[in-house]
Amino acid sequence: MTTAERNTERVLIIDQNSDRSSILEQTLSSQGYEVVCRLQSTEGLINRVEQLAPDIIIIELNSPDQFVLEHMASLHSHIPRPVVMFAEEGDSETIGQAIKAGVSAYVVDGMSADRIQPIMSAAAARFHELQALRIELDDVKGELQDRKQLDQAKRLIMKHQNCNEEQAYSAMRKMAMDNGQAMTSVAKNIISVLKMLD
Repeated sequence: MTTAERNTERVLIIDQNSDRSSILEQTLSSQGYEVVCRLQSTEGLINRVEQLAPDIIIIELNSPDQFVLEHMASLHSHIPRPVVMFAEEGDSETIGQAIKAGVSAYVVDGMSADRIQPIMSAAAARFHELQALRIELDDVKGELQDRKQLDQAKRLIMKHQNCNEEQAYSAMRKMAMDNGQAMTSVAKNIISVLKMLD
């Protein structure tokens, strides 16, 4: 396998109009993309994405209905991918709902060959940027949760052992070292045990 082949982006097309999706597939293939599948609806989309592992998804339709948007949101929650939606029409509310459901780019007035590559590149870049931000946010939330648990465990030790904060923290650290556990695991154990005593 050559470097060019390894870097070929795999595309999944969703379009109820098979003639239109056939033209899109030809256009994409001529621009170096590999179309792994053409679907006529978003039904069973998560399973197909898991099976085919496309790099990007293109949806062509007149206007997304609630059914399509629900499938997009579900996909975005379970197995997120960059999604480009080409639509014939789109008011600001519909576009907002599509973006909220995980659509990376919403393009009104349909698709034209000369616009595909820059739109897909921009959609992929936006998707990866948002994913990085989401991971960073999840990390921050996790750290805050860990800190809350450590503080709660310290307060419980201080209450039950009638000691100060430094002594409580030292006791937790010793338990962690003695048992080869992370401080967060020790904190969870302390909370579950001492809460029962309360």
